[in-house]
Parts: sequence; C-alpha cells; structure tokens
Amino acid sequence: MEALLLISVFITVFLFLLAFSNLRGSKKEDEAVVQNSLSISELLKNANQRLKMLLIRRKKPSKKRNTLEDRISVAGLPIKPEEFVAFRWLLAIILGGILQLNGSILLAIVGLVFGYFVPEIWLKGKQRKRIKAFNEGLPGMITSIIGSLRAGFSFVQSLQMVSQESYSPIKEEVEHIIKSMQYGTSMEDALLEWQKRMPSDDLRLLVDAILIQRQVGGNLAYLLDKIVETTRERTKIENQIKTLTAQGRLSGIVISLLPVVLGFIIYLMNPEYITTLFVNPIGRLMLVAALIGGIIGFFLIRKITTIEV
Repeated sequence: MEALLLISVFITVFLFLLAFSNLRGSKKEDEAVVQNSLSISELLKNANQRLKMLLIRRKKPSKKRNTLEDRISVAGLPIKPEEFVAFRWLLAIILGGILQLNGSILLAIVGLVFGYFVPEIWLKGKQRKRIKAFNEGLPGMITSIIGSLRAGFSFVQSLQMVSQESYSPIKEEVEHIIKSMQYGTSMEDALLEWQKRMPSDDLRLLVDAILIQRQVGGNLAYLLDKIVETTRERTKIENQIKTLTAQGRLSGIVISLLPVVLGFIIYLMNPEYITTLFVNPIGRLMLVAALIGGIIGFFLIRKITTIEV
C-alpha cells in the first residue's frame, strides 16, 4: 500500500513537472514568436522608412538646371558651349578694339561689356521663343499620343509616331528622348532628364502624370486628356492676362524711351543747350542717374505686369 502511494506521488510529481516544463517551453516559443514578429515588424518599418526617404529624394523638386549646354540645347542652336564662349569673347574684343580707335578708354570698356553680353541676351531670346513654340505645340503632341494609345500602341511607339509627324521644336525634343532610351536609359530617367532640361510647366505636369501612372496604373489616355484640357485653359488664361496687362507693359516701354527720344529732339533743335549734360561733370552724373533710374523703373513695371499662371 505504501509502495502504491509512493508510485502515485512519483507519477503526480512527474506529470506536474512535465506540464510545467511544457508550459514554460510554450511560453518561450510564444516569446520567440512575438520577438520574431516584432523584429519583422521593425524590419518592415525600417524598409518603409527607407522607401519613403528614397521617394522623397526622388520627388523632391531639384534646382533648375541652368548649364550653358542645356540652354543652348533648349534654344535649338547647333553649336557647342565652347564655341559660344569663344564667340562672346571674340565679339567683345572686336567691339572694344573698334571703339578704342577713337582714343577713349571708356568707350572701349563699354564696347567690351556690350559685346560680351549681347550674345547672352540673344541666347535668352532664342530660348524664350523656342519654349513658347514648344508650349504651343505640346497640346497637339499630347493629343497625338492619346490617339495612338487608344489605337493600341504603347507609349514609346506613340512617341515615335509623334516624332515622325510633328514639327520643330516638338520633333527635335521627342527625338532626343527616343535616342536616350535607345542608348539604354530607362523611360523614367529619360523623362526626368527631359523635365530638368526643358523649363516648361506644362511639360513638368505631363512628365509627373506619366510617372505617377506608371507607378499606380490607370488609364493613361484619360489622364493625358485631362492634361490637354489643363494646358489649354492655362494658355487661355495667360492670353487674357497679357491682354489686360498690355497697357501697363506699353506704359513701361514709353516711359523708358521718352527721355531718350525727348533728348534727341532737343539735340536736333538746340545742340548747344543739351551738350552741357555731356560736358559738365554734374551733367554726366545726372545722365548716369537718369539711366539707372530708367532701367530700374522699366524692370519694376515689367515685374508688376508679369503674372505667373
């Protein structure tokens, strides 16, 4: 009887220890599972943070590129940056040398500065003219892409068709993108490079829409159709603003040219009367002050009448 009691106690203690061991082991496993799940959660969280930072760096608006090579490319000039710089210095030296023949150092300096900055002004004018032509042709280019997409062509094939059917400057710009992709550049990188190189708000809107569509999916033709409507409305508003501010811009030009024209008329009527301004030191100082004031006033009026849309 005592032996049976001892055996029962032994079995009870053994089962209790076994149950306690299993319970402790399961608790450790649960803790391990929780720890593993936490580590996986932390890993996913860190990966998500890195992805967010990557997207932020990618979508962060970068500074507009303003290199001479890009500016020449935007202007559509078939020259190299080195040739343009050499032309600027050559023109400056030639004009300075010609005016130096009169024996005046001041005129030589004026000719040097004038010859150096005239090509820059000419380049900016070519840029503005080509960007304006590009913005005017962009809705037609997008409409052609929409038609090609609805006909079953891919986006790259649509660009190729646009390059064959469009005119300058749309033709050259699209061909530049196609060549970049043919040389191994991805379409996303080629579009981003195009966006950085061409300073056009409508193009930036187009590129952003295409990149977002490639990430999240959707009907690209429908999206581009809305972009066409947006660009046309923007152009309409810009034309209305130009019409409303035409009087102010004309006033700025008239006010800036009025002293020069009036001085020329007075010189024709009475040369001795106005020659004092050029001979007397105080007169020269007044001329310089008037010139600076006229330039400042012109740019202030132009700034006031220029409204960004």
